[in-house]
Amino acid sequence: MTSAQRARGEAGARDQARDSQAAAARRPAPRRAEKSATAFRTISEVADDLEVPQHVLRFWETKFPQIRPMKRGGGRRYYRPEDIDLLRSIRDLLYEQGYTIKGVQKLMREGGLKIGEEGAIEADADAAAQAESGAAGTVSRAGSEDLPLFRGPVDDRQLREIRGIAAELSDLRDRLRKAIDHS
Repeated sequence: MTSAQRARGEAGARDQARDSQAAAARRPAPRRAEKSATAFRTISEVADDLEVPQHVLRFWETKFPQIRPMKRGGGRRYYRPEDIDLLRSIRDLLYEQGYTIKGVQKLMREGGLKIGEEGAIEADADAAAQAESGAAGTVSRAGSEDLPLFRGPVDDRQLREIRGIAAELSDLRDRLRKAIDHS
């Protein structure tokens, strides 16, 4: 065998190896077997399932003491199915229903969340109303931090209308206080 033939053979072998590596890279990764419903999940699995970044889950752990994943050596987190249900409900309240973190904390603190069908946690209507209105059933002046957020931008016309309604409500509140004081 000449050196030219040997060089072509080596080049061909390199090309073939590169082609097989490229083909392997294009193949879909093998799927893991589905875990049972009672299996613990890693933070990456939970983050993918809930469609939130991992750092958000870690942040929620600092804000909601009810979330207590089991931690193994090196601080690796393993979430129980109950933890995942709670996280799913928190995500729904924050992202879908427009609650703030303080609002969700208040709901949880006042027992306004209950486990519904399929492990979903739902806001109890009475407790949610109480959480929105503030302590002792009175309207909270700074209550916007506890109420669901507005769902879109508010234009100037809407803002004027909201301010007008707020002024009317304040006037009615003052009239009611006077009526109660005089009776």
